[in-house]
Amino acid sequence: MHAIAEPTRQLVRMRGRSYVAFVFCPVVPIQGWLEEIDATLARSPGFFVGKPVVLDLSAVDLSQSAIAHLVSNLEQRNIRVLGIEGVDAAHLTVGMPPLLTGGRPTLLIQNEPKKPEAKPKTASLMLESPVRSGQSIVFIEGDVTVLGSVGSGAEIVAGGSIHVYGALRGRAMAGVNGNSAARIFCQKIEAELLAIDGYYQTAEDIDANLRNRPAQAWLDGDVMKITPLN
Repeated sequence: MHAIAEPTRQLVRMRGRSYVAFVFCPVVPIQGWLEEIDATLARSPGFFVGKPVVLDLSAVDLSQSAIAHLVSNLEQRNIRVLGIEGVDAAHLTVGMPPLLTGGRPTLLIQNEPKKPEAKPKTASLMLESPVRSGQSIVFIEGDVTVLGSVGSGAEIVAGGSIHVYGALRGRAMAGVNGNSAARIFCQKIEAELLAIDGYYQTAEDIDANLRNRPAQAWLDGDVMKITPLN
């Protein structure tokens, strides 16, 4: 008798990855909130294309059918919802995006004791080459410094401030971990979008007198201000 060889079982290969997602927090009336989304899309039609979006429903009380209608309205605007949070699982049906938990909107707190006399160093990322169109640089641990320019269609996402020593033509999103003190600096402002701690301005919102000049963006309360860099 000949032994029968057991078939080799192919192992499932899995890898962990993390993504920076936009978190939408609807408020009532929902129709008015959707009109604000439409106004944003009118200024920047491709802003949410290809971007993961999470729907946080903790601030509203919506029925199962209302949630389904809201998700459908966003999909009609080419906004694909990756998941939903802030709602009981019973409000979601099989066809809806999954319930998500464990999102971290703020910086993680280290458990190790810190010495009172020693201040922790701020993490930073320095890029010596220009950031070209289509590239996306994500560094949520701290500041990002670009010694060259940021091309149109490129994207910089930072947990701290963003420093661009050339022209800023793409998108710059600083303070994504809830750091409202973050700023954006550039030697030549031609940005498609600037954002700090979730507050943003598109190219159409930026004063034409600031174009092609050194500038900085910062938050004054919940208002983003863009001023010349002297």
